[in-house]
Amino acid sequence: MTTDSIPGITGKARLAGVLGWPVSHSRSPQLHGFWLRRHGIDGAYLPLPVAPADFAEAVRALVKLGFRGCNVTIPHKEAAFALCDEVDGVARRMGAANTLMFREGRIHGTNTDGFGFLESLYEQAPGWQAGDGPAVLLGAGGAARAIAVALLDAGCPQLTIVNRNLARAEELAAGLDERVRVAAAPPLEGAALLVNSTSLGMEGQPPLDIDLAPLPAYAVVADAVYVPLETPLLAAARARGLRGVDGLGMLLHQARPGFSEWFGVMPVVDAELRRFVSADIPKGR
Repeated sequence: MTTDSIPGITGKARLAGVLGWPVSHSRSPQLHGFWLRRHGIDGAYLPLPVAPADFAEAVRALVKLGFRGCNVTIPHKEAAFALCDEVDGVARRMGAANTLMFREGRIHGTNTDGFGFLESLYEQAPGWQAGDGPAVLLGAGGAARAIAVALLDAGCPQLTIVNRNLARAEELAAGLDERVRVAAAPPLEGAALLVNSTSLGMEGQPPLDIDLAPLPAYAVVADAVYVPLETPLLAAARARGLRGVDGLGMLLHQARPGFSEWFGVMPVVDAELRRFVSADIPKGR
């Protein structure tokens, strides 16, 4: 891709962006910018730092300015859900929206985090299916809710949520269905999928302390952390011959539906995109 192939921005450019506080860490502008250049689209995707107190006013201003929509990141996902004129069933189950579409002055919301998680599994662990067996989910925050909803909707037969704060895990489980259990320790024997949705293993955080020995040989281990790309958990999984799924895939795939809505092309996640977005991400060990 050369600079000669990069289109200029005209008065008819399609506009979108990402709202967060802070937003400087977001890789979404880099990611969407890559796709805009790849497809020669007259458009722009902007980082938009917006304080929580200004969120609703800022979103309504984007609607009036002719933006096609926006992504929403921490700490605005619940506020985005509340602001929408319409939300789909996925966002309603999660109680949060990360993708907003502006249509005829109205704000439509969805949540693509679960979609991104599943697509990442399909990409990095070919042949995996949610119905393969029980899943164990570590953590009970916003990422955990998105992952839990996605797994259950895809046909996971049993999901155990493991969290140090059992009350928080039980609160998450209460909003799901009868296939969900809560535990203080991960029941790994017979589990087909182990997912870490906590910050443990992230650069600057302590590693996740867990013994993977009870997992069967066919199990898949996924980590929502992507800094570093190869977390200690994934390194331990691969050392045992298990398939590992890094957190970068979830980030890349969750962006696809929004880009399709705003810019008219469903983009793909491939090796070139991964190299571009991960160029400055520590690789881990």
